This record gives sequence, structure tokens and C-alpha cells, in this order.
Amino acid sequence: MKDNSNRTTQRVATQLLRTVKQVARELHPQQHFSAQLNLDSSLDKDFAFDSLGRVELLLRLERTFEVVIPDSLLSSADTPRDLLRAVLGGRSRVSDSVLPEVERVDAVLQESCLVPEQAETLMEVLEWHLLNHPDRTHIRLYDPYSEGTTISFRQLKMGAMRVAAGLQKLDLRPQEPVVLMLPTCEDYFYSFFGVLYAGGIPCPIYPPGRTSQIEDHLNRHVSIVQNAAAGIMLTQAEALPFAGLLLSRVRSLRHLVTAAAVQTECQLPDLPKLHAEDIAFLQYTSGSTGTPKGVVLTHANLLANVRAMGEVVQANSNDVFVSWLPLYHDMGLIGAWFGSLYHAAHLVIMSPLSFIARPQRWLEAIHRFRGTLSASPNFGYEHCVRLIEDETRQQLDLSSWRCAFNGAEPVSPQTLRAFSERFAACGFNPEAMMPVYGLAESTVGLAFPALQREPKVNLIERERFTRTGWAEPCSAGDKRAIEEVACGRALPLHQLRVVDDRDRELPDRQEGRIQFQGPSSTSGYYRNPEQTAVLFHGDWLETGDLGY
Repeated sequence: MKDNSNRTTQRVATQLLRTVKQVARELHPQQHFSAQLNLDSSLDKDFAFDSLGRVELLLRLERTFEVVIPDSLLSSADTPRDLLRAVLGGRSRVSDSVLPEVERVDAVLQESCLVPEQAETLMEVLEWHLLNHPDRTHIRLYDPYSEGTTISFRQLKMGAMRVAAGLQKLDLRPQEPVVLMLPTCEDYFYSFFGVLYAGGIPCPIYPPGRTSQIEDHLNRHVSIVQNAAAGIMLTQAEALPFAGLLLSRVRSLRHLVTAAAVQTECQLPDLPKLHAEDIAFLQYTSGSTGTPKGVVLTHANLLANVRAMGEVVQANSNDVFVSWLPLYHDMGLIGAWFGSLYHAAHLVIMSPLSFIARPQRWLEAIHRFRGTLSASPNFGYEHCVRLIEDETRQQLDLSSWRCAFNGAEPVSPQTLRAFSERFAACGFNPEAMMPVYGLAESTVGLAFPALQREPKVNLIERERFTRTGWAEPCSAGDKRAIEEVACGRALPLHQLRVVDDRDRELPDRQEGRIQFQGPSSTSGYYRNPEQTAVLFHGDWLETGDLGY
């Protein structure tokens, strides 16, 4: 029996290594891979697998060996041997082939409620919900195999108070930035509001994709932590061994602790009173190279943007927002979480890794919880088109999805059409697809199209546009045409304009620099007067983008 087992292991190992090499060559056809690569070669350095390449590899292995490989291997596997162990111990794919039943959302979620129109800060929004419906489910951490962990408004406040108490024991100073380097989890939500209640300024940065990258990851973020002059970092346990690295290089940093360890039940002193114009958080737009830019966003900025976006999409408490977007990014943090918080919508959220590993989980969550709102950069829709198999697609019901926001990167007309066509049989309405435009300097959202209208795609003459910037209309079928996707109109109370190099407004169809203004506009970059001066042109702010 032992000989048979050894022969089986050897056969699987040989086939697995052959598959790894084949996928690596497909992804990098111009690259030469050594014939000496083996089960102990590095997936990163020797086979050149990045995050999306790993997804392709894991899916290929699952199909080849008819097993389910844990998502965690996307970030933790260092060598093909790690994948071999998972394949040999994996469960059959057959057990994963049937979608769970559509969830029956509990009765309290079915009750419509008003919104906190008079609230001036995020804490006042939460306090309003606590007063009116404390046990209403606010957040559901998605689990494909169960109903998932839920957080009510009461639980959010209680968790935030534990974090706030712990931060004050660490002598958090008024309006001192606190860096949050956390994945999507319960502690992230408690930590963000805990920092606010304690009187600090949350400063989210993205967590490392793989444990093996933590040291390099922290090195890349030193400039952000230095610019923020943060005194405390809340992070994962895996980062603690590298605490000395940051503490020695960032003079302001006093404590690097886990979000779990900072929570305490001790009595809080009087909570600081925050106002609309106080900084709500810092959104860093870069910093891995060059000078980091921390966009200053006040409570007034955030609520103005949330209210304007909610007005356009007619958001209400019966909405279900399904999100895989990272919480360190404005689209996931503000658009998904704060928008759901304000309108008392049900937020169903999963980690970005869960989506990247298996994009069907995003659409399965919409199916299970009758999602009405969701958002993704263009690549997310493309990811679904390429990787969701027909067997899964045939089980999906996406008819509840009324707003599918597509933004945060250039929107491809080909992707819009491909997604709508591929998922039409699932009940997806092409009019739900909404190309949107925004940027952190305008909180998140700046331009939205009208509801219930298929995306508008402009056909323009390529040669003239390239040469002069004039968007001359073309007819369908014209080989000279290029396609440009329209992203709607400026949000209520906000303005957009297109200008030349001397800030003079240009006529329709003439390409120029996009500028904006409105109540969501930042006051500038944190401790960076030079970049702030570049951002402002009188009363108008630069987007850094071109448009017509």
C-alpha cells in the first residue's frame, strides 16, 4: 500500500510541476525558464508569478486535479511543493459546484428607515442609528459556506469603544494620525471608529499581500508613516516581528500593536467632541515611490459626498451593497462602507483576496443576498468575464442588481459589452452598468450617469483626435473610430470644467485638463504645502486627467 501511495504522490508531483511550468510559459512567453526548476523553486522569483498569475495557476491546478485549493495558498505558497501538499489534501470540486440557497434577510432589514440628515460627523451618523435601530444588521462578513459574521450598529459602537479606550491608554494625542494596516475583518471596522472616538485621525494603508513580503512592504510605507507623523500603528500579528524596523526609522511612532491587543474594557474618560470641519481621515494616494500625498478629508467632505452620491442613485435602507473592494481605498471605504452606514443599507463584504482567487464569489454574494448596489474597477468585471465558468454562471440570479458602478481606472467599452452580454442570461440588466468618475481629492465620487440608462459610448475620429484633441463624431462601423466611455454629469452641488494650459474653459468636444470644485473637495495634502499648491488653481482643483 505504501508503494502505491508513493507512486501516486510522484505522479501528481510530476504533473503539477509540468502544469506550473506550462502556465509560467503562457504568462511570460518571452521569458526563458531554466530546465532545472523544481518543486522547491520560488513561485515569485523563479517562475515570475504575480498575484493574478497565481490565480491563473490555482484555477488550472483545480481543473487538472479536480480539487479545491484553499484561497490562503494565493498569499502563503512559496514553492510548487506547497501547492502539491494542497492538491494531495484538497477536497473534491464537486462539493463546491452548487450555489447555496438565496438568503432570507432577517425582518429588521426589511423595515425602511430615514437617514441622519442633520448629522455633521461620522460619529453622529452612528449615534443616530444607535438611537433609532441599534440591533439592525449593518455589516456582514461574507462566508461562502455559511451566513457569515454580522455586526450591528450596537456592536460597532461597543467594539469602537474598546479600541478607543486602548488608544487612550497609549496616550493618543488629539488629532494624531493612527495608521491602520489591517485586512478586511471585524477589527478593521472597530479600529477605524475607535480612532475617531478617541480623538485621533485614521490613516489606512494596504496590508501586505503575502506574509513573506511584510518586511519589504513596511519599508515601502515608511515615507507614508513619516509624512503622517503617526504615533501608533494598528496591524496584524505577522507584522510585529518587524516593529523595530519602523520604530527606528519613524521618529514619531511610539507603538506598533495588533488591533486585538489594543482593545480594552476600561472606563473611558470624556470623549472629545469633533466637528464637521475636523479631519475624518487621511487617504494616501501614493508614497511607495516619491513624496507621499495624504489627501485631507473632513467629516463635512465625507458626508457631502455620501449624500450627493446617494441622491443620484436613490440609495435607501432597503439596499444591499455587496463589496470586495479593499477598505484602504476610497471606493471601498467611502463608497461601500460609509455610504451603507449613512443609508442604513446592508453591507455584505469580502476580502479582495477572496474575490481575486474566485471572482464568482462576488456575484454569488449578490445572488445570495439580493444585492442591489456594487462597485468595481474595470478589471474586476473583466476578471468575471474571463474566469467564471458556465456551470456557475447558469446558477446565478443577478436580477436584483440595479447599480453596477465601474470606476477607479479607465473604463473599457469592450468590457462593458462583454459583461452585459455574458451575464444577461443571469438577469443582469445592461442599464445597471454605471461608468463613474472620481478621485480621492474629491472624496471619492465626482461624476455619475443617470439611473436606468445604458452606458453612453462616444465614437470619435482617431487621427484628428490624436493630432488636435478635437473629438470629431464618427458613425458606427467607421474603421477610423475610437471609443470613449461617458461617465455622466457632476454630482449635485459639484462642478466640472475642461480647460487649456492657461485655465481657460474649452468648448464641447475639445480635449483639455479636467478641474473640479464642490463641498467634497479636499483642503489639500497633509503636511505637503508644495503639492497642495500644485493642486489648486484659484477656486478650482486639478484632477491630473484629460477629458472633453
